[in-house]
Amino acid sequence: MTEKKLSFAIFGSKSGAAKSNRISELIEKLRSKNATIYVEKYFLNAIASSIDREAKRDICAFEVIDFSVDFIISLGGDGTFLRAIGRTGSLQVPIIGVNMGRLGFLANIPQEELNLTIDNIYANEFSVEERAVIKLECPDREIIINPFALNDIAILKRDMAAMISIRMAINGEFLTAYLADGLVISTPTGSTAYSLSIGGPIMVPQTSTLSITPVAPHSLNIRPIVISDEAEITLEVESRSHNFLVAIDGRSVKMKEGTTLTIRKAPYKVKILKPKNNTFFRTLREKLMWGADTRKLGGKLSK
Repeated sequence: MTEKKLSFAIFGSKSGAAKSNRISELIEKLRSKNATIYVEKYFLNAIASSIDREAKRDICAFEVIDFSVDFIISLGGDGTFLRAIGRTGSLQVPIIGVNMGRLGFLANIPQEELNLTIDNIYANEFSVEERAVIKLECPDREIIINPFALNDIAILKRDMAAMISIRMAINGEFLTAYLADGLVISTPTGSTAYSLSIGGPIMVPQTSTLSITPVAPHSLNIRPIVISDEAEITLEVESRSHNFLVAIDGRSVKMKEGTTLTIRKAPYKVKILKPKNNTFFRTLREKLMWGADTRKLGGKLSK
């Protein structure tokens, strides 16, 4: 039986290029399936020495995805995954996150299972999860090249600057003025990222919610809050330095004091490919080591 013809676009990091043996195995696996292979030009240059001449003839380099593709493969950590999403999210193409980094909440397919994952795709043994995306809007649209975030949008003070004041309204109703080092508005997907590190709640991906968590607030009475993702959030920032930073999935932009920011749900969702036995709760147990005996782990680390 002839296998269906599929196409794959591959993104990767320079650090991932160090694992080029695994990457060359992937290329050969896709070639054996008669797949159409696209590799981001930046990444292809980094791994070129590990790919033989014959295989290179079957690879199409790209800088911008202006063609149709069936699947996107991200080789690296969560940073590489978010970069790939930033380039392709609105295309509604399932993305495969292969972990060649450290923790890997988003890129949570082990590199050892990459070939098996490809086989499962051709056998149609996988599921696709849809994840909500948020969008930042501001009057000076030229500043924001890519306003969409899968994880979070953070409003932050600059370097050694004093705390900033962030006045917030939800659906036009004033909530409070945060006096803090910053504020993180997170999707459920991002709730295990920056938001978690500053005391934000973990939210299950299928809940239609957003969390709002202050960074080092001046008042201990200020706590995280969870709201509907249908809400419109309006922010006005005051700063002694007269400017501040906005980080959209880690992509930082300097903004001027007095700029009104609006955050709302994006008009599309990101599709993430998951092996059938790979669930959110399983990922929590494994990545956060819930239920693990830390005494035994401590013994292993000390050896």
